[in-house]
Amino acid sequence: MVWNLPNILTVLRLLAAPLVAVMFLYFTRPYADFFALFLFLTAAITDWFDGYLARAWKQETKIGTMLDPIADKAMVVIALAVILGYSTMTAWLVLPATLILFREVFVSGLREYLGEVAGTLKVTVLAKWKTTVQMLAIAVLFSQGIFEHYLTMSTWGMDEEMVDGMLTGRIEDTQGLQWKLSGMQWSGRFGLWLLWLAAALTAITGWDYFRKAMPHLKEGR
Repeated sequence: MVWNLPNILTVLRLLAAPLVAVMFLYFTRPYADFFALFLFLTAAITDWFDGYLARAWKQETKIGTMLDPIADKAMVVIALAVILGYSTMTAWLVLPATLILFREVFVSGLREYLGEVAGTLKVTVLAKWKTTVQMLAIAVLFSQGIFEHYLTMSTWGMDEEMVDGMLTGRIEDTQGLQWKLSGMQWSGRFGLWLLWLAAALTAITGWDYFRKAMPHLKEGR
């Protein structure tokens, strides 16, 4: 393996993927959400940099080309698994996440079957946008967990009447419950909207890849 900077960034991103889940094993929330969000955003930024630097410095390698989509998929799949595991598992979250996970597994299997031919099926601009929207949606959903747990922490020791009074404005909101609740609600809604958009792009790009692969899916290929 050629250890140039783009490949090093790709490998670091691949290693960071399981650490997103590990954060929730060794840290309490919301600190786990903070660390997971930081890792995820850092990995997402390096995703752009390693590709840009590889092209700009003419350091594109076969191993880098192979590892880059694996790192992307690992980040998305593991992060979605963590979000699903710590969520209320509503259909609005489970359905787009399931579609994204199914597509990633299906396309990976298709690439393996096609072997060397898979390299001729280039990544489209829409597929790159799909990955970008997926990562943005996951980052926003991680931020919802941060708002949610700071809201919960701020209400410790309060009875329901006091919490309701602060949220409705009848009592002075000394704990910032209103803005924490708004942050939780809007990050949740925006994250779900982005996740559904990502799921739509996932379905479109998955079908496009399958359509292009159809001529190669013949018995005795």
